[in-house]
Formats: sequence, structure tokens, C-alpha cells
Amino acid sequence: MCRVLTHQGQGRFTKISRSVRIGGHSTSIRLESAFWNALEDMAAVEGLSMPKLVGELYREALEQHDDMSNLASMLRTVCLLYQQERVEASRQRA
Repeated sequence: MCRVLTHQGQGRFTKISRSVRIGGHSTSIRLESAFWNALEDMAAVEGLSMPKLVGELYREALEQHDDMSNLASMLRTVCLLYQQERVEASRQRA
């Protein structure tokens, strides 16, 4: 296979719970460490704090889909899409 997993430490797979406030309500989100790292990178690029980024993503999801039944799944998907966009932009610059 592509051997992606052979070069990763176990820590990237560790699930971490964090509490964030969204719209004045505190919620706990449990994601693997690799996703938290990706969200932190995304927040830095966007000039936002991590809680502010999560709140903005939540708001955008509600605007687009009128529902947010699984915040953790949405955040994982956003991380994947964000990474794919970065790869595509890199290819276009080359």
C-alpha cells in the first residue's frame, strides 16, 4: 500500500476532547490529535483562534445545510477538504 501509517507516531491517532463555546453554549468535541493539529494550522492561516474557527465552521455549516447533527464529523471532513484544496493550489502553482 502507500505506507502512510508506517511513518506516523501513535500520538497522531490519540483522541482528544476539547471544550469550545459556540453561540454562547459550551460543547465538547472529541477528535484525533491529527485533526486538532490540522484545525490549529487552519486557524493560524485564517488568523483566528481555534474556538473562533470552530464556531465559524459551525455557523457556515448551519447556513449551508440547516443542520449540524455531528460536529466532529463535519470538522474531520473540513480538514480533509482543506488539505485537498492546499494540494490542488500547490499543483497549480507548479
